[in-house]
Amino acid sequence: MTGPVGALPNAARHLGHAGLLPFAAGAVLAHLVWPEAHPYVVHALAAYGATILAFLGGVHWGVAFTQAQPRPALFAWGVTPSLVAWVAVVMPPAAGLVVLGTALLACYAVDRRLYAAHGLARWLPLRLRLSVVAAFCCFLGAAGA
Repeated sequence: MTGPVGALPNAARHLGHAGLLPFAAGAVLAHLVWPEAHPYVVHALAAYGATILAFLGGVHWGVAFTQAQPRPALFAWGVTPSLVAWVAVVMPPAAGLVVLGTALLACYAVDRRLYAAHGLARWLPLRLRLSVVAAFCCFLGAAGA
């Protein structure tokens, strides 16, 4: 059941929120684990952040696929988060996690225009919550790196 017209599917909401668990766990563990495990924790957090950024870029390709004559900018932006994520993952974690957190917020800012222009604005409140929490976790993880 999705509830009222325009409501998001429950599966999307639940899975979106569950997708924050690796962010939260990584951010907390970056401050708690013993030194031998610390590099693995911050790398895992960065890798997950990079994976999510790649996913967010892919949404632009999905929107482009629905159009007969898509704007090339949809494809160009679609690969940008992946490229930023790739660079961030190979950086030292304290810096890379800041890049990832900033990129997550930048993706939301870009998607606000994309979603509204393509009739997807109902997804923006969920995207905002997920993006803010994920970015905060990256910043918190960077502080523990």
